[in-house]
Amino acid sequence: MIEIKVPELAESITEGTIAEWTVKTGDAIEKGETIAELETDKVNVEIKSDFSGVIQELLAEPGDNVVVGQVIAKLGEEGTSAATEAAPKAEAPKTEEAPKAEPAKEATPAAEEKRTGKSRTVASPAARKKARELGIDLDEVSFRDPMGRVRVEDVEAHNQAKNAPKAEAPSKPAAAPSKPAAATPVQDDARVERIKMSRRRQTIAKRLVEAQHTAAMLTTFNEVDMTAVMDVRNRRKDAFFKKNGVKLGFMSFFTKAVIGALKSFPLLNAEIQGDEILLKKFYDIGVAVSTEEGLVVPVVRDADKLSFAGIEKEIGDLGKKARDNSLGLKDLQGGTFTITNGGIFGSLYSTPILNTPQVGILGMHTIQRRPVVVDDNDTVEVRPMMYIALSYDHRIVDGKDAVQFLVRVKQLLEDPEDLLLEG
Repeated sequence: MIEIKVPELAESITEGTIAEWTVKTGDAIEKGETIAELETDKVNVEIKSDFSGVIQELLAEPGDNVVVGQVIAKLGEEGTSAATEAAPKAEAPKTEEAPKAEPAKEATPAAEEKRTGKSRTVASPAARKKARELGIDLDEVSFRDPMGRVRVEDVEAHNQAKNAPKAEAPSKPAAAPSKPAAATPVQDDARVERIKMSRRRQTIAKRLVEAQHTAAMLTTFNEVDMTAVMDVRNRRKDAFFKKNGVKLGFMSFFTKAVIGALKSFPLLNAEIQGDEILLKKFYDIGVAVSTEEGLVVPVVRDADKLSFAGIEKEIGDLGKKARDNSLGLKDLQGGTFTITNGGIFGSLYSTPILNTPQVGILGMHTIQRRPVVVDDNDTVEVRPMMYIALSYDHRIVDGKDAVQFLVRVKQLLEDPEDLLLEG
C-alpha cells in the first residue's frame, strides 16, 4: 500500500485545508495526476500523486485541515481496487435483513476501536469533529453510506432531529414572548446562517489585525488633478494598444510615479527587522487584486526596469491569474511597496492598511469631477480629481517624509513628461 502525503509547500506554509478531491475511492490514477486541491494561506495548490495505482482510501474530507507530511490517501497497486477489498462487506446486507446499523459495526476495523477507545462506529474525521462540537454520540447517528461510514451530513441531520422539539417549545407557552432576547442563542435562530471562514479569509483577517498591532500606522492624504494623465491616455491609447497589444491604464502611471517617489524617499521602500532597518534597492511593487475569495497582492518584479507596456502586461497577467485562482507562491512572495485601487469600486476616500512587513501603501480612489482653482488668478475650473492616501509605519517614516512622498507622487502624475523622465 502506497501512502500519499501532503507535500512540502513553501518555507512559510506548514498546513492547508482540503478544498476538494478530484478522485474517489476505486479510481485508477497515473503518476503526476492531480488527486486533490489544497487551500493554503496564500494560494490553492494541486496535490499530485507520485505513483500510478488505484485509490484505496481517502483519509480526509473536504474542509479538513491537514499538515505537511500527513498521509491523506492510500494507493494500491494497479489491478486492485477498493471495491474489490470491500466486496465481502458489501455483500453482507444482501444475505440478511438486518438493519443498516449492524453492517456498519461489522465493517469497523478493530484498530479503530483501539485508536479511539470510545466508539467502534466508522466516521470521517470531519464527522467526528462535528460530533464533538455538538456533543453527539456517534453510535446514535443513523447513516446512509452502504459501507457504514458516518459523514458530516449524517451528524447534522441527527442534530436537527434531536433539537426539533426544542425549536417548537417556545411558541407554546404564553410567557415565551416575555423572555429576554439573550435567552435564545443566536446559532439556533433560523434567520442566521453560520459560514466557516475560508483559510485565505482567516489569513487576511489575521494579517490585517497584526498590521494594526505591530506598526505605528498613520495615513496622510492629498489629491491629484488627473487632467494631464487622462489627456495622454486619450491621445495615445489607440497607438499604444496597436503597438503593445495591451490597454494603457492608470496603474502604469501610478506605478511609475510611486517608483520615482521611492527613489527620493527610500525609507518607504524598507522594512524593520529587529532593531535594524532593511533598505531595499529594488522595486517589487505589489498590486492589490480583489477576488471572490478575498484580497490578494501579487507582485510586479523589478517594476522600475519595465516600460509602461511591460507594467500593464504584468498587472493584467497577474490579475487574470488571481481571478482564475492560479497564482503561484512566487507571484505573492516579497514585495517592497503596495498600491491598492479602491476607486474601481467607487471609493472616494479611505485609509489603506499596511501589507506588513512593508512600511508603505498607496491608496487610489475614484476620479470625480470637482471645481478647483487652477492658477494664480483664482480661475475656477471643473477638473477630474482623485484623492490619494499614503498609510505608513511611523516607526521609521517621519510625517515630513510621508507628506513629501505623496506630494512627489502628485507632481509626477500632474506632469506626465516629468514622469516619463523619472521612469
